[in-house]
Parts: sequence; C-alpha cells; structure tokens
Amino acid sequence: MEMEPKGMNPEPSKLHQPGPQPEPAHDDASTKDDRPLLKSDSNRISSSESIEELEKKFAAYVRYDVYGTMGRGELPLAEKVLLGIALVTLLPIRVVLAMNILLLYYAICRICTLFSAPNRDEEEEQEDFAHMGGWRRTVIVRCGRFLSRAMLFVFGFYWIKETYRIVEQPQDKPFTQNEGKDQSGEPERPGAIISNHVSYLDILYHMSSSFPSFVAKRSVAKLPLVGLISKCLGCVYVQRESKSSDFKGVAGVVTERVKEAHQNRSAPMMMLFPEGTTTNGDFLLPFKTGAFLAGAPVLPVILRYPYQRFSPAWDSISGVRHVILLLCQFINYIEVKRLPVYYPSQEEKDDPKLYANNVRRLMAREGDLVMSDIGLAEKRVYHAALNGNNSLPSVLHQKDD
Repeated sequence: MEMEPKGMNPEPSKLHQPGPQPEPAHDDASTKDDRPLLKSDSNRISSSESIEELEKKFAAYVRYDVYGTMGRGELPLAEKVLLGIALVTLLPIRVVLAMNILLLYYAICRICTLFSAPNRDEEEEQEDFAHMGGWRRTVIVRCGRFLSRAMLFVFGFYWIKETYRIVEQPQDKPFTQNEGKDQSGEPERPGAIISNHVSYLDILYHMSSSFPSFVAKRSVAKLPLVGLISKCLGCVYVQRESKSSDFKGVAGVVTERVKEAHQNRSAPMMMLFPEGTTTNGDFLLPFKTGAFLAGAPVLPVILRYPYQRFSPAWDSISGVRHVILLLCQFINYIEVKRLPVYYPSQEEKDDPKLYANNVRRLMAREGDLVMSDIGLAEKRVYHAALNGNNSLPSVLHQKDD
C-alpha cells in the first residue's frame, strides 16, 4: 500500500533547488543566487494574483504532495481507492489506539501529581510539574518518552532514521582547549534544543527523544487531558495575540529556564522552535532570539519528513484534515540529523541576534534548507488568500521578534 519515498519531497525542486549558498553576515542580508528572493513585504496581495504567483511568494508554506493545496486537490483514482480503504480500516484502529495511549499517560500524570502542588508563577501565569523530583518525576519522564514513541508508531512512524553529524569548526571561530567545558572539565550541558518546525509531530519526536519543556499557547494549559500533560512537560505558556508587555515576561521565563538547564543537569531542558511557526520542511525561516538570550550552548536538531503520497508537514492544511490524511497513510517517515552542541563565542553571547543567525545558517547548510525571510504574518496572509479573503486586519501583518 505504501512505497518507499522518492527522496526528500521531490516536487519542490520544480520551484527551486536548495544548494550551497554564501553565508550572509546578518539576518536581513540577502543572498544572490538563482532561487526566488522571498521578501518580508510579500504579504501584499491582490485579488488578481494567480495560485502560481502566490506559491512563488509564499514558497515556504506550499504543499507539493498528491493531495495538493490545502489538501483539497483532485486525486487520481488509485489514491481515492487507497484513501477509501484506509478510512474504514486503518483510521478507526489508529484513533482508538492513540486515544488509549493518551488516556493512559494522562492517568499516569494524574496519579504522579496527586497531593503535589505545581511550581507556580502567578505574575507570569505559569505553572508546571517539571521541577518535581523523586520517583514521581522519573515515572512521568520515562513513561512519557516510551508512550510518545508508541504514539508515533501508531501514526505510522515504524522506524526513525537518526544521524549524528560532525561539523568542522569554522575558520573564523577557532576552537580553544577550554571551550565547551565547565570548571569540572566535563562538557557543558546545552541549555536548549533548537529545531526546525515542520509539524505538530515534531513535539512527539522530541518528547520520545529527550522529554524537554516546550513553549505553548496559554490555552493549551486548559485543554482536557493535554493540559495536565503540558504542565508535566514544564511548558512555558504564551499569549501570542497579546499586545501587552507579555513578551518580555515570557522571554524572561524562557531565558531563566535555559540558564537553569545549562547549569543544572537535573533540570528539564528547553525545546524551542525559533522560527515561530511550521513550514513545508524545505525552508528555514528567520530565528527569533528568545532561545539565545541566555548565551548558553544549544543543541541543533534538523527534522525532515520524506513522503510518497501525503506530506506530514503542517503548512497550508487544516488540522482535522491533516490528522485524517496522516492516519490514512500506512507508512510515514521521519529523518533526524543531530548536530554537535553549538558553543557560542563571546561575541555571540553579547549579540543574541548574531548567535541566532549563525545557528540558523549552520542548520540551513547542514540540512540543505532554503533560508527565507518571511514568517508567521505572511503565513496567515497566504492562508487567507487561499480561502478567498484578501482583506486582513493589520495585526496579521505585524512581525514579532
């Protein structure tokens, strides 16, 4: 029912071909090559623009799989037959198994947190169980990692290809004998894991791998089942649409968590997606600096989802449609490339924007990703255009750093 993937998302090559590229000195520096230049002012659209023109502007969010734009493309007869069979057989089985795993882990978290008060920060509206110690925390972490991998297996990710990349030190950043070591002579622990963001499945993989803390919408904390699990993960909650000084508070919490993870090996590590939104997996958006303000080392991880029929990337498709089509695909693939811990120079510690940009260039080069300077605002504009809405509130065009 499922064939081997034809390499890494073969269709995007018709639009562009990732390859070696010069490294710009700053985030906003452009690179002169044969790829389309993606400018942040691409949120200006007109009703006369064709789908092809929109796809060129918003290439980082375009789907190239069999299901087409927004997962609503015309399917060949063979695909309709496979989808119909999966809808009545594979889908219900996977839904039942996934719900059982979720309920089981919720029960484990509920039992382990009984009679335990969460770590609270009333001012920042944060609370978590990630700082809870002893056997309770051990059970939560070990069961969380195992059941996250079991969930991925249920979703069709039967095996995960992981590679560990050794990167040569740049000539302009010499490696000294004491760099990357603490006073005890042991390698410094990274304060955060930095990953590109392709799908909500990224979270399941990182939970199964290292069980870190994430940044999540504040509404997640109130969701049934998932809310308690997110608190056990130690999520930092944010209100994305807030126009108040909330960002400063969240940035401060994230920075403290990164420093704590760097200095204390028993503290949960932060998992951050500095792009701020998901792409189709072929691009790398500008990095926000929140993960780099602490000046602590980071561990870059690159995720790719090869596909034959349906792309697991959550780019320009609704959540419900994405879950249904994902569960109807018998085999899904994920490839992980882990880079060495990145130890910032003193100059990078003093300039978080430079630090973020250098890590981004490294990940783009090692992951063969195209760097684009569009972001969440442009993604919303593109989605609105696909839905036939060209008049958008100005708040959607604002970019958050």
